[in-house]
Amino acid sequence: MTTITVSTDAKTELVDITDRVDSVLPDDATGTATVFVRHTTAGITVNEAESALLGDMATFLEDAVDDSGWDHDRLDDNADSHLRALLIGPSETIPVTDGRLDIGTWQSVLLVECDGPRSRTVEVRVSE
Repeated sequence: MTTITVSTDAKTELVDITDRVDSVLPDDATGTATVFVRHTTAGITVNEAESALLGDMATFLEDAVDDSGWDHDRLDDNADSHLRALLIGPSETIPVTDGRLDIGTWQSVLLVECDGPRSRTVEVRVSE
């Protein structure tokens, strides 16, 4: 297992972490990599990392969940962030071949920040 730290700059943001995940894979790894974020207000997904689309995805998440009016807001005022992360999920399992992510041409591994700016911990585990 390897840990990656990712810093975000905005409340809702998608960060391409593909190269960082790829760089921590053992050279001889073949199997699957599980990429898992250890937070309840962030997620991991695989999608295209084109800048306009990343903005569209952030807008979609912001529009999909109201910012306020949730019971949890009485505790720490970030229920919307938890609900957005619920739509994404905390992990992805990705094929690995010869020490590289075996993803499609337009696929990237994205950290989805829903309660930033923050520093996030992402674990990468390889199974054969």
